Amino acid sequence: MRNQWTSLTDPQLLAQCAVDTYRASGPGGQKRNKTSSAVRIRHPPSGLIVIAEESRSQHENRARALRRLRQALFLKIRDPLGAIQLTPEALAACPDYQVARDAQGRLDLGKRDPRFWPAVGVVLDVLHALEGRVSDAAAALGITTGNLLAFLQTSPKVWEQANHMRAHFGHKPLRAS
Repeated sequence: MRNQWTSLTDPQLLAQCAVDTYRASGPGGQKRNKTSSAVRIRHPPSGLIVIAEESRSQHENRARALRRLRQALFLKIRDPLGAIQLTPEALAACPDYQVARDAQGRLDLGKRDPRFWPAVGVVLDVLHALEGRVSDAAAALGITTGNLLAFLQTSPKVWEQANHMRAHFGHKPLRAS
């Protein structure tokens, strides 16, 4: 289901959304108080809501909110892996995961890499399917537990989501190294 939304172009994804503009509060002076530059995007099919209000430009805020919506889809929406066997070979064939690994098979991407968020989606799907057990998820992904933990720590939002998932399954939170 998530893949249907994340594979859409920006105009197609925006067509599924309700976009609100409003005046953001806070510092910024007279210009900020006169323009409705803050943007809230609601995606009814997924139930996600994101906002962007940092810029004085409504267009910049719309682009930021759309990027945040795509990130939220990978962070919050889990795709069931029922048809895929949880083996390194089967998961290596997943397109979003296959392109994310380096020549040594490690998962080493920065947040700005366009392959990062799709890989996050796959990793969190596997972690969810294995009830938050990090060592089992690492084995299924064909990477070391240390590599998986390092990848999860790349973004505070990913780390938070992994710990939220672990708490849901009754595990202790992961500690940052």
